[in-house]
Amino acid sequence: MSAAIPTAPAIEARLRSALNPSVLEVIDESAAHAGHSGANGLGYGTHFRVRIGGPAFVGLSRVAQHRLVYDALRDFTAAGLHALAIEIQN
Repeated sequence: MSAAIPTAPAIEARLRSALNPSVLEVIDESAAHAGHSGANGLGYGTHFRVRIGGPAFVGLSRVAQHRLVYDALRDFTAAGLHALAIEIQN
């Protein structure tokens, strides 16, 4: 586990490695959440949006699809990832 603040490129690399998606976009929305719960005061590294799709998600319920993403990013949560909006692309 890394103690570094999560970044969009690090999250993207992890998801590519773990889930081999055919569609992937990771957006750091932390600056829009400045002053909110979970914000770190830096304007990055806490609130992300992930748009992802690929064979690993086919046939799974929405809960199971989201669990794949959360499980792949578990150690990022421990490093400061506070909020994750997940959009599954079919």
